[in-house]
Amino acid sequence: MNRSAIALALSALLVPTVLRAAGPPNILFIYLDDFGWKDTGYMGSDFYETPHLDALAKDGLVFTDAYSNAANCAPARASLLSGQYTPRHRIFNVGTRPRGNAKHRRLVPVTGTTVLDDKIVTWAETLQQAGYRTGMFGKWHLGPDPKTQGFDVSVEHQKLTPKYGHYGPKGEYLADMLTDRTIDFIRESKDQPWCAYLAHFGVHTPLDPKKDLLPKYEAKKPGKLHDHVVMATMIQAIDDATGRLIEALEELGEEDDTVIIFFSDNGGYGPATDMDPLWGYKGTYFEGGIRVPLFVHWPGVVKPGSRSGEPVIGTDLYPTFCEIAGVEPPDQALDGRSLMPLLRGKTKTFGERPIYWHFPAYLQSYSIHDEQRDPLFRSRPVAAIRVGDFKLKEYYEDGHVELYNLKDDIREQHNLAEKMPAKRDALLQKLHDWQQEVDAPIPRETNPKYDADAERKAIEKAGAR
Repeated sequence: MNRSAIALALSALLVPTVLRAAGPPNILFIYLDDFGWKDTGYMGSDFYETPHLDALAKDGLVFTDAYSNAANCAPARASLLSGQYTPRHRIFNVGTRPRGNAKHRRLVPVTGTTVLDDKIVTWAETLQQAGYRTGMFGKWHLGPDPKTQGFDVSVEHQKLTPKYGHYGPKGEYLADMLTDRTIDFIRESKDQPWCAYLAHFGVHTPLDPKKDLLPKYEAKKPGKLHDHVVMATMIQAIDDATGRLIEALEELGEEDDTVIIFFSDNGGYGPATDMDPLWGYKGTYFEGGIRVPLFVHWPGVVKPGSRSGEPVIGTDLYPTFCEIAGVEPPDQALDGRSLMPLLRGKTKTFGERPIYWHFPAYLQSYSIHDEQRDPLFRSRPVAAIRVGDFKLKEYYEDGHVELYNLKDDIREQHNLAEKMPAKRDALLQKLHDWQQEVDAPIPRETNPKYDADAERKAIEKAGAR
């Protein structure tokens, strides 16, 4: 073969690479379950070890005031995939059965639904239409099949976890197995942009240790904030898996052409971790139940070492994905705002943008109850709004209102509702206007099984423990 023929052959081989690099970037979305705000090294854990996540965060943009759309799993995931607040998709809880003792519930909770309506166009469907190959790996929690809502590939093990915990039927650790399948998907998608949604089951209960890591953490000195050995092994398993994903991207030469987003579905599991200085944990609408870790790693776009205190929320990711892919959002209600101006450093703030939560149901208490409003429920029916530094909550059972200045009181210990009536009333009105706009169902029906005396005695007994 002469020199010109060789050059022609080489150029033909290089064309797909050149064309691919000129297109939209890949998206690797790592979504954790019950992973707390302080559960990584970069956010301040003094016992858990996350060197791979820490390195990605260091080279990316860390959001310190990032929120889930709900304090528990299913509604958070529904809002994430739909880009809509909970009143629009009507998934309010995990399942529809009432939670807790009926004698302690003053109101009849709003039932809601368990399946994300097929009429809602997910960001996965939007990315598909933009030419992305899409894959979903792990926990779905929104209906029978991710493939009906925009995923070309689905490895969904929701039905395995109750029986096998974090070990699959063949004895493999789920974090490892799901990562293997994600890497396979990435390798198979080299000729087009791809989006991999890796929704780990970790670190949700049951707390199953990565057994080969137990000796390491059993021998490690406990931290002042964290000391849970089993949780530490589960967190390292996810971090190690993240390291393998990075290695795969480097091997394929796609590390500079991939946006990596790291997020959690709600606050950490109270009996095993701590979000201090935040108050609360999973299931509460205190900061510890809804504020979560988030970073975006995007070489050439996001300035390394960046941090943002701008309040952002899960619904913001849908329009962000659309802008990353260069595609128009669908013609449906989207409640978030693209993070791209923040990622590109074009602005540092969205101004006084309100963000909202609506939970017209109940979540029963853990055996511990030291960081929740009362010992019987992690949350009773409640709605909340944050604007700037201020956060307001309205409880529907008794109309109680709480107002906090998170800048001065991140632990939500000093209710300013009576001291700042103008601010309270302004935020309350804004919350009510939003509820009317999105047709939020308000629980108002009195529960006929409610027994005030039984509730009082249960609270007294719990307080005496």
